[in-house]
Amino acid sequence: MEIITDLMFDCLAILLYSVVGVVLMALGFVLVDLVTPGNLRKQVWREHNRNGAILLASNMVSLGMIVAAAIYVSEGNLVVGLASSFMYGIIGLIVMGLSFVLLDVMTPGKLGKILITQENHPAVWVSASVHFAVGLIIVAGLS
Repeated sequence: MEIITDLMFDCLAILLYSVVGVVLMALGFVLVDLVTPGNLRKQVWREHNRNGAILLASNMVSLGMIVAAAIYVSEGNLVVGLASSFMYGIIGLIVMGLSFVLLDVMTPGKLGKILITQENHPAVWVSASVHFAVGLIIVAGLS
């Protein structure tokens, strides 16, 4: 009976962690949509904008790394894991947003406008790398 109880608890934990992760990714989508001009959904899914897709994907992967690391370091404590996943994810989003603004200030032109052009632009790789680096920094901070 204990095995069934453990299994049910683990399933509930996975479901709750998944909800936290999906909520954070939805917030990440909103953040990327805010820093890029126009409608991000239209840019990526209708106009097949690679630059927007790369930027959005880097945000999603970074958030996934942060949530996974927070779960890992919670050592089985569900409440701590859920709270830390959400809080560290929010910190990640804030830092990613601030790093985007900083990168925009440091580079010529408007970064958001550059990143939604149909032309492949190397700036998208720099911006995506910044998102990924922010995720790694937060993950390292959790250890």
